[in-house]
Amino acid sequence: MISKQPSIILVEPQLAENVGMTARAMMNCGLYELRLVNPRENHLSEKAIAASSGAEKILQSAQIFNSTEEAIADLEQIYATTARHRDMIKPVETASYAAENMTQALQNDIRCGILFGPERTGLHNEDVCLANAIIEIPLNPEHCSLNLSQAVLLVGYEWYKRQINAPELQFITNKTTLADKEKVLQFLKYFEDKLDNCGNFRQSEKRERMIINLRNIFTRNQLTLQELNTLYGIINYLNRHQPD
Repeated sequence: MISKQPSIILVEPQLAENVGMTARAMMNCGLYELRLVNPRENHLSEKAIAASSGAEKILQSAQIFNSTEEAIADLEQIYATTARHRDMIKPVETASYAAENMTQALQNDIRCGILFGPERTGLHNEDVCLANAIIEIPLNPEHCSLNLSQAVLLVGYEWYKRQINAPELQFITNKTTLADKEKVLQFLKYFEDKLDNCGNFRQSEKRERMIINLRNIFTRNQLTLQELNTLYGIINYLNRHQPD
C-alpha cells in the first residue's frame, strides 16, 4: 500500500452499489482511505459488498461523518470534482494536473482529500467553496456526466500512475528472446536465396528494390528467435512441397 495518498470523500452518496463500485475503483488505483458524509444507504450492505468486487476492506474501514466540514477537518489541501465552476473564483485543474500537485504535496506531508458529490446533483456550492481548487475532467461537452465510481477511477488513476512510473511500452517475449541483427540478416539471406532458386527475381532490374522491401518488412519488427525458427520451418516446408 502506498503510504501517502489522498482521502476519497463521498458527500451524501445515495446508492450503496455506487459506494461499493467506488471502493472497487479506489482499490484499482491503490487508494484505501474512504470517507463518507451522510450516506443515504448502508455502505456495508450486501449490495455494496457485492459491487465492491473484493474491495470490501475499504468499505469496512470507511469513516462516517455528519458534515463535509468534519470530513476534511484534519486535511490541508482539498479538491472538489465538478463539471460546473459555480461562479466561484478558484483554480480549475485537470485531473492530470491536480494529480501532479497532490503527489508533490503528499511528499511534503501535506494531507490531501478529493470531494465527490451525490450521484444526482453533484457537489453543492457549500461543499465546493471549502476546496482549494476544482478538478474538472474534460469530456465531450454533449455528454460529460459520469457515474460516481467512474469519476473516482479517472481521478484516482491519474494519481496512481504517478506513483508506479509504469513504462510507456513493454515488449513481452515470454520464454524466447529477441533475435539480434546478425540472426535476422542470416535469415533474410537464406530467404532471398530460396526466392532466387525458385525464380522469384526473374527481372534483375527489380531485384534490388524487391530485396529492400523484403528486408524492411522484417527489420522494422522486433523478431524473436522463436519467430525466426517458425519462419525457417515454413520456408523449408514450402520448399519440400514445391510442385514439379
